[in-house]
Amino acid sequence: MDFIYNKYKLYFVFIYYKSENISILNDFLNKSEIIPVLHGFNLWWSGRAASVPDFRRLAFATARNYLGDASLRRAILLSGPRRVGKTTILRQVAVDLVERGEDPRSVLYLSLDHPLLKLVSLRDILGLYHETLYREGQGVTLLLDEIQYSSGWETEIKLLVDHQPHYRIIATGSASVIHRERLAESGVGRWVTVPVPTLSFYEFVHIRGESAPNVPGSRRLDNLFSMTQTELAGLAAQLRPLQPLFQRYLLVGGFPETARLENIELCQRLLREDVFERVLKRDMVALFGVRNINELERLFTYLCLNTGGILAHNTCARALETSAGTVANHLALLKQANLIYKLPPETLGGKKALKARNKYYLVDAALRNAMLLRGEEIYSNAEEMGLIVETTVLRHLYAYYYHDTPEIAYWRDAATGREVDIIVRSPAYALPFEIKYREKPELEERGGLVTWCRAEQPSQAYLVTRRDSDFSVLQREGLPTRFLKVPAHVLCYLLGQTENRNQA
Repeated sequence: MDFIYNKYKLYFVFIYYKSENISILNDFLNKSEIIPVLHGFNLWWSGRAASVPDFRRLAFATARNYLGDASLRRAILLSGPRRVGKTTILRQVAVDLVERGEDPRSVLYLSLDHPLLKLVSLRDILGLYHETLYREGQGVTLLLDEIQYSSGWETEIKLLVDHQPHYRIIATGSASVIHRERLAESGVGRWVTVPVPTLSFYEFVHIRGESAPNVPGSRRLDNLFSMTQTELAGLAAQLRPLQPLFQRYLLVGGFPETARLENIELCQRLLREDVFERVLKRDMVALFGVRNINELERLFTYLCLNTGGILAHNTCARALETSAGTVANHLALLKQANLIYKLPPETLGGKKALKARNKYYLVDAALRNAMLLRGEEIYSNAEEMGLIVETTVLRHLYAYYYHDTPEIAYWRDAATGREVDIIVRSPAYALPFEIKYREKPELEERGGLVTWCRAEQPSQAYLVTRRDSDFSVLQREGLPTRFLKVPAHVLCYLLGQTENRNQA
């Protein structure tokens, strides 16, 4: 049911929608069918312990803080790819609330992709809950998993947020269910989004229970520029034991379920099942109405082969034997489904390029490895490792700078081919990152990074390398910019650690 501004039309559409679901509940189902499902999801109602992992994603603290802010009159959306732990976060929130002394029956968790719950509206489920379990009008924490599978969820959440403030709501969606088009009428100002990306390298180390170095909180990325060479060498030595784990992380990625597994083939099979079978073949059809799944699969495979490359719609369309319009539409859907990042080009001065030739990256390099069946042999392939590390660094920059709502782009000079891989820009800063994950990377005077810095004059720039012996701060004559050569595993670990401590 679509939301309609005209109040009379809204009234009649809503009454029709409501009566339709009541007939389903009366004729096809009854209370005795639904109530056991609710009890099965909410073990804490009967005093039983719900099993949840001790390890908490960074998004848990963010969601919990929003939930405890009485002035925030919005629902909270956990948005991210499949299998990154959104359901676990909801259940951890439930357990945390009960342990802190809240009435267990005031915490209602619903997995809305359950076959029975798909048949009734959220309003009817809440009606049964209040009628049989918890008196209406009291404070309720509503935890809605896979909200996109609930019919008419946009209007239901709007009405709850606007007219029943005693509900505190956290929802999840494997795809970006809060689309701009659908919220233009019914959801503006009623949601706050908490991104749940794949695991950072810091989280990867901790979720596996590995021995982690005790790095002081002062060792933040921007503070490295003021360290002496001796201090940088000491930090490199402290983080050196993480290098094998970083290699493993680059191969299997940041999905909590597979992060703990040792069997690489099993890890990759599970990822392929989640992406191809659930996201591309189920979610894209159910949520976006995609008709030609084969074209979408071929485009995703094309992106796996060309991750980090400049993608021209016409060139891609010819390669896939489809239209440029179809390529553009499918790229937008893959981005909404949290499967890819898009980097637009910018010109010197930070202006957007008139003719946008975007670069596309997978949200996690492990998806590429799984789709292309890449195993440990990639470690000896410098070109492949460069693409994988570039993808991994981008994931960390997106998560770390998210709260600044920066523009993340790249720069390339068409005449010379000079390029800066990633530029993170906000009103307060412009930070260039060049990834050279190879032996003996040099800060070339005529290279893209130095060329861009001479034009833009930033105070700091980053050259991401492979070996920890590269760790150093450099300068160029006549240029105020200070360049940090930083090993990729050090960069990613420190970004994740700082992000974690900022949320604590």
